[in-house]
Amino acid sequence: MGENIITTKTYQLSVDVVFTYKKLKSKYKEPDLFKQLLRSGTSISANVREARSAESDKDFIHKLSISRKETNETIFWLDLLKDTLYLEKELYDKLIIQANQILKILTSIILTTMKKLDLL
Repeated sequence: MGENIITTKTYQLSVDVVFTYKKLKSKYKEPDLFKQLLRSGTSISANVREARSAESDKDFIHKLSISRKETNETIFWLDLLKDTLYLEKELYDKLIIQANQILKILTSIILTTMKKLDLL
């Protein structure tokens, strides 16, 4: 898996999450809450990168499944931060669109790979 759409999109989300974390941390006094978003949002890309060096197709699926779980967690934190008025609508909209696109792409890659391996 070289530089491709999922690698690019997950890395960009990580960058955007880091900038969001820095912005929230400088504005509010609840950095532990914001660290949850930082952890899950940057883990997505890290696991996609790890999948590039997977030892097997099953390991590849496993790494991308972790990325998918981290994407779901990131969506949770984005929703929570929006609903508790920490995250502005415009920034939330940008990040949630990215996260949902990533979730769809990861799911598609995982399912396609599982079908190829006759695991479904």
